[in-house]
Amino acid sequence: MGAKVTIKDVAELAGVSKSTVSRYLNHGYISLEKQKRVREAIEKTGFKSNFFAKRLKTQESKLIGIVLPRMDSVTVGKLLSGINRIFDPAGYQGILLVSHLSIEKELENIQNLQQQGVDGILVDSVGLTDKHIEIAKSTPVPIVYTGQWNEAVPSIKIDDWAAGRMVGAYLRQMGHRHAVFAGVTPTDKAVGIERKQGFIEAFCEERPEARVDFVETGFDFLSAYNKGAAILELAPTVVVGATDNISLGVLRYLHERGIRVPEQISVVGFGGYDVGAVVYPALTTVAFDYELLGMKAAQYLLDLLAHRDVEENMTLPLFFVERESVRNLTAKYETKAPASYLELT
Repeated sequence: MGAKVTIKDVAELAGVSKSTVSRYLNHGYISLEKQKRVREAIEKTGFKSNFFAKRLKTQESKLIGIVLPRMDSVTVGKLLSGINRIFDPAGYQGILLVSHLSIEKELENIQNLQQQGVDGILVDSVGLTDKHIEIAKSTPVPIVYTGQWNEAVPSIKIDDWAAGRMVGAYLRQMGHRHAVFAGVTPTDKAVGIERKQGFIEAFCEERPEARVDFVETGFDFLSAYNKGAAILELAPTVVVGATDNISLGVLRYLHERGIRVPEQISVVGFGGYDVGAVVYPALTTVAFDYELLGMKAAQYLLDLLAHRDVEENMTLPLFFVERESVRNLTAKYETKAPASYLELT
């Protein structure tokens, strides 16, 4: 088979998957029994010498480091799907590390991947700091950041400010004047600042009577659920969750206390998660194409590796999805929302 032997050939001979062969070649974990089969297949085909000779010649590992903030997220799954759609046909494989929403851990993961000799690094960032920019500029390994944006480094993200304005303008149109924005800390500039600021600007624009209160939550469903009482104490007509996950946590809290959505209080989210279409009432939201974001970020990194011109159009579409969770307060038949929900809890 000579120089034309591929990972696929070795995998078929050994009776394992291509990813198993790749893990063997890159010293990853596979069972002893599979190690033996892969080793024997490599010896029969002469693949290993060709594989490493090519690697030495091209000085490429064909490995991409991928740093994610968390794994238990709908958005991360879609992002990874998009990344894989670009990297897989190009012959690249990913090494995944998780930062657990910690900026310090994210930076540590980037530095660890550099030492492992990956060809490039893709980071779904918690927040870009001066250290992120310093690392990106001081290393020959190209790094592309997603989720956050800074003109000093290769980065691509959703227009969070524009998404916030979409929701703010919609709720104005629906006659709402008092909102609670349930969101995350300003450490996450995209979601914690830009998304919120866009909403507040559009919601309050030239309306001195309009009011937005802020209640801080985490990204997870449970932390939003646990802030339900604090949100209701403020007696808004609408709760705007910085993500669909936050909105779903609030929705659950309201359901458990018999508070009707949207008759007594409205709820809106951001993200466009599939589950938002099947909860009751279905969640009004701004949908983001996370798979496309992953594809564009992966292609951006491949273009940098190949020293090609990078695609100029990095615009990502936003889709406003109007469902059932928002009450129209301008309709003549509507009655005024109660001033307080405390009596209902």
